[in-house]
Amino acid sequence: MRRINVRIAAGVGALALVAAGAAGCGGRQDGAAKDDAASEVTCKVTENTRVGIATGNATGVYYVVGNALAGQLAASTDGKLTGTAAETGASVQNIEQLVAGQYDVAFSLFDTAVNAVQGKGSFTAPQPVEALARIYDNYTQVVVRADSGINSVADMKGKKISTGSPKSGTEVIANRLLTAAGLDPEKDIQAQRLDLTKTVEGVKDGSVDGFFWSGGVPTGGVTDLFTTAGDKVKFIDITPLLPKMTELNPAYQAGTIKADIYKTAADTPTIVVPNVLLVRKNLDADVACAITRTVFEKKDALAQANPAAKGIDLNNARKTDPVPMHRGAAKALQDLGAS
Repeated sequence: MRRINVRIAAGVGALALVAAGAAGCGGRQDGAAKDDAASEVTCKVTENTRVGIATGNATGVYYVVGNALAGQLAASTDGKLTGTAAETGASVQNIEQLVAGQYDVAFSLFDTAVNAVQGKGSFTAPQPVEALARIYDNYTQVVVRADSGINSVADMKGKKISTGSPKSGTEVIANRLLTAAGLDPEKDIQAQRLDLTKTVEGVKDGSVDGFFWSGGVPTGGVTDLFTTAGDKVKFIDITPLLPKMTELNPAYQAGTIKADIYKTAADTPTIVVPNVLLVRKNLDADVACAITRTVFEKKDALAQANPAAKGIDLNNARKTDPVPMHRGAAKALQDLGAS
């Protein structure tokens, strides 16, 4: 079997068997890589192949949807293609480890992916990654303790604020929002670079005044916080900063976190950014095609894992420019009738 060494995440559903079989795999492998630029894309995986999927924090949507996707690959390929999802720090780290060969597929915020292919932001040179598809949107969720005195990002000065896991897309957006509000992320806040689980714990015990989180809705960790803390926490409206954010990257758009998502008193205006699935340029085209096809053919199963996956839409799948699309993915989307 072609396989890759990954740090196994605890799986759900069908993934558990896959993860158990993958434990103990050693060393880097490039079995799913293939110099096949001239070959026909059939979308058929004929050799037993395992792919590693880089997701995000354990209480985030990337992790849940990534596990669900891993569990659906075998069913879509007569067992020839299996997946193993791993918990990671998310976007920036995912891309770095994807390029390093530690994973074969990576979830990423679109703004981070654009930076990667352009060699900007966290990346000092263009990265050899391509997109399988644009998937659902991430919502920037900025939550503060109600007694913190924070009603805007500018009010975070001097406060204990979690900006997300190091090298995550959340951290990128958090620092940009802080800067847009006239704050220096390194000097003007007491930055807590925590994953979502530790962030939520910190808000509950008072060691964190507020946090940034970029994820699909609902996000499990945020649901837990609003369920247990109730009116002791609240969202803040960050849309006044949208004009400055769009100057940095046109991927940022206006959106709304509906009141029924977290059972809040009212809708919350916010900033959204699309997600993309990324692979290395040299990923076997048939493998890339099979994974892309599974994302859309098994959308309902992914949405059962988390409702955010309902946002996966063939009409948006090709909207990855300036991130180039992998030719295997292009074949899958053509066959599926994507616009």
